[in-house]
Amino acid sequence: MPKMKTKRSAAKRFKAVGNGKFKRKRANLRHILEKKQTSAKKRAGKTDYVAKSDLGRVKVMLPYA
Repeated sequence: MPKMKTKRSAAKRFKAVGNGKFKRKRANLRHILEKKQTSAKKRAGKTDYVAKSDLGRVKVMLPYA
């Protein structure tokens, strides 16, 4: 059986961590930042985990993670 291919776009967005979850970056920090609250920008700057409902899809895209 041939090797499975990794989805490169997913590999750039998600990183596996030791507890079986995947890290991801939060959205809404690219542009139009003047009108956003400081607390929202601070929250968006932090990393987050992939939701449980999306975890299966991410695992399929990253077979060797």
